[in-house]
Order: sequence, then structure tokens, then C-alpha cells
Amino acid sequence: MSRRNLLRTLGTGAAAALAAGCGVPAAYVAPKDRRRSDLSATEKRLTWANWPLYIDTDDEDESRRPTLDAFEERTGIAVTYTEEINDNDEFFGKVSPSLMNHQETGRDLIVISDWMCARFVRLGWVQEMDRSRQPNITRYLDPQLRSPAFDPGRRSTVPWQSGITGIAYNRRRLGREIRHVSELWADDLKGRVTLLSGLDEAFALLMQGNGVDITRWTADDFHTMCDQVDELVRARHIRRFTGNDYIKDLSSGDVLACQAYSGDVIQLQADDPDIEFVVPEEGAELWSESLMIPNLARHKANAEELVDYYYEPAVAAELAAWVNYVCPVPAAQDVLASAKDEETAALAEDPLVFPDGAMRERLAIARDITSKERTEFAKRWNAIAGL
Repeated sequence: MSRRNLLRTLGTGAAAALAAGCGVPAAYVAPKDRRRSDLSATEKRLTWANWPLYIDTDDEDESRRPTLDAFEERTGIAVTYTEEINDNDEFFGKVSPSLMNHQETGRDLIVISDWMCARFVRLGWVQEMDRSRQPNITRYLDPQLRSPAFDPGRRSTVPWQSGITGIAYNRRRLGREIRHVSELWADDLKGRVTLLSGLDEAFALLMQGNGVDITRWTADDFHTMCDQVDELVRARHIRRFTGNDYIKDLSSGDVLACQAYSGDVIQLQADDPDIEFVVPEEGAELWSESLMIPNLARHKANAEELVDYYYEPAVAAELAAWVNYVCPVPAAQDVLASAKDEETAALAEDPLVFPDGAMRERLAIARDITSKERTEFAKRWNAIAGL
């Protein structure tokens, strides 16, 4: 079961979230108001909010998390770990009243998708981390993830895991290969294709199919893409728009090709080796879900220590072997390659965990949708997707 199976489709969010996301001036927090006295030296604890199924667990005791347990034993820092984030917008709505009113959230560390991280950073709702306390991040963070447009130099965010939004298809059932986004629109796939329903999850790959550089796409690029998708919907070529339920459709054969996440496909391939994942020749989006320290967190230094711990190659390798997403620590590849277990060692050669040079050349991080663009673009996309 993949963590992403639990995601819901992108909605408009709570009223408070919508107001804050649109950049209401009162929601912005100035740098001088983001910190408070840090209690880390006297209180060896922290609270961490993450997504379900997004950390390694013990096969015999799911309440145990080996890498986190080892951190607690090593440092003496007790971690309250909650699996409370099921949807970016839902979580935004949960914490936004506190953050916009200059109140603590009760969390020292959170993990959300980078497109939502961009909103937090713009609003000044997160603190910069002290890299002098984080030598592993400085040394081992994947160069391709070091400086997204919304957080140059990754001062306020650190990737937890990454992934690729590409194309999954059943080669045996389809009877041919797929190497380009445009091949999804071939006649033999009419009614057998699905796209992701969430705007932030779907738009980049579709623009790349048009040859757009997604690091600097424009409103015209967006509307051109929407015109194409709208026409395909009207022609009933696109079967439907999905959350992670595309997994069921692809496994059953109801769908032959779909927009998909790399981490999901690794797990699907274990049951059906005929399912393939493709980074199209035009490229695909490399995304991350990142760790952030929210404003007024009481245990900032403890949180920084935990984040840096997960950038030790051996720890990153142990985590990658369990979650199967793109590892943001390339040095973990050699650790996995030396594993005694053959299945674990094989992950070191999986380009969906450690993309090779040829694949990396086709991966790009999309510029985020700005607060000014979001209302218009979401309205257009949601009407097409039937949300």
C-alpha cells in the first residue's frame, strides 16, 4: 500500500486557507515575528507531523519505526510522531488560523508537498534552518533539489522524499511502447487513459508534452494545455480524472495508460512486471515533499538535528528501502548496493529510486503556481476535471 493512495483530489480548501493562499496582507508574518525562545536545550523532545505510511516500520511490530527509534536512542530526544497529514489543503486549513495570527501550531516539524511549501514560504510561516547545525544536508543533498524557485538555496525547506510524475502503462495489454506524452492520445487508447485530478499534480507533465520549459511556463502555456485536455474530455478520450485510484484501474486493465507517480509504480511492478513507468522524451516533473519548521516552534534545534540525521547516507538508505520514492541523498545508493539482501541491493539500480544521468536530463522542477494565478487556474482546471 502506498502512502499516496491516501491523497484526496485537490480542492479549494477551507475559507481560511483560501484567503491566506491568495496572499491576504494580514496573513504575512515578518521575519522578526517567526521565532521564539528555543527550549531544545532543556526539553529533549519535539513533535513531528507527517503523512501516513511515509517512514520505515518494523515488519513484526508496526508501532516501531527503526530509523526514528535509533535517533531517539542516540540523541535522547523523544519524538512525538503523528501521521496527521492526509491532504495538503486540509492541513493548510488546520494550521493556517494559528500561523496567520502569530500563534504556535504545536508542531516542531511538518512535511508537505513543495507546491504547498511555496505558499508557506511566501507567507513567512516557516523559519530558516541553521545549516551550521546540519553538515549532512550541506554535503549530501541532491544537487538537482538544492535551489527551487520558491526557496533559493533551500534555506527554509529540506526534501524528505522526492518523486517523478510520469506515465504508467501496461505494455503487454497495450502491445506497444509509450515514449511521448502525445502517444496517450492515440486512437487505441480512447477511453482507456486517466489523468491526475489535482491541478498541481497534473499540469507540468502535460505542458512538457507540448515542449514547454516548466521552470518558466506562462499563463498562455497553461491555457493551451487546458484547451487540449478539454477537447480530449469532450471526445471521451480521457476516461476520467483520478486521485491515486488510478492504481486499481491500471491493475484491473480498465485503464491501459495513465499519469502516475514513480513510487506507486515500483510497488505495482512487484505484482505485475508488465507495468512500466516512463519519463517521456519531452521530460517529466521531479517533485519533493519537504520538511519545514513552522513559526514559533518551541524545539527548533531538536528539529534541525532530526532533519540532518535523515541525511546520513546509511539512514537515508534504510528509509529509501522502505518507502521506494526518489531518495534525496544520492550517496545512499552505495549503501544499498552493499546490502546483503538481494532485493534491497537491487533498489540501488532502480532509476525510480536513484535516477541515472540520462533520466535526470529529462527531469525538471516546475515553477509553482503563484497566489495571483491560483484562483483563475484552479477554476479553469477544476471545471475540466469535474471537481
